[in-house]
Amino acid sequence: QVQLVESGGGFMQPGGSLRLSCAASGSIGSINAMGWYRQAPGKQRELVARITSDGTTTYADSVKGRFTISRDNAKNTAYLQMNSLKPEDTAVYYCNAGIRVHYTDYVGRYWGQGTQVTVSS
Repeated sequence: QVQLVESGGGFMQPGGSLRLSCAASGSIGSINAMGWYRQAPGKQRELVARITSDGTTTYADSVKGRFTISRDNAKNTAYLQMNSLKPEDTAVYYCNAGIRVHYTDYVGRYWGQGTQVTVSS
């Protein structure tokens, strides 16, 4: 079994910062790309940021220059540093990762349970 667990969400005023963490655990052989998605009420889930196993990053235009994705391969953990938060960043944030299950050739796409981020004055 493989699990992704997010943490670090919460309430923040506009202009503030939050840091999200996503820890993968279980029978992990290797982790490919990891990403953060978000879904606001009434909207589709969208990609926020993605990082490959070699550290190449991509960002949604709406967060470029404000958010930074990183990962610690030794800890099987990805992070999303969110600065200069805006009310439109309010959403449930989900972690996603492509993980090869240990001792197998199976590579699955796994999701965390989500963490709420609310930005409001």
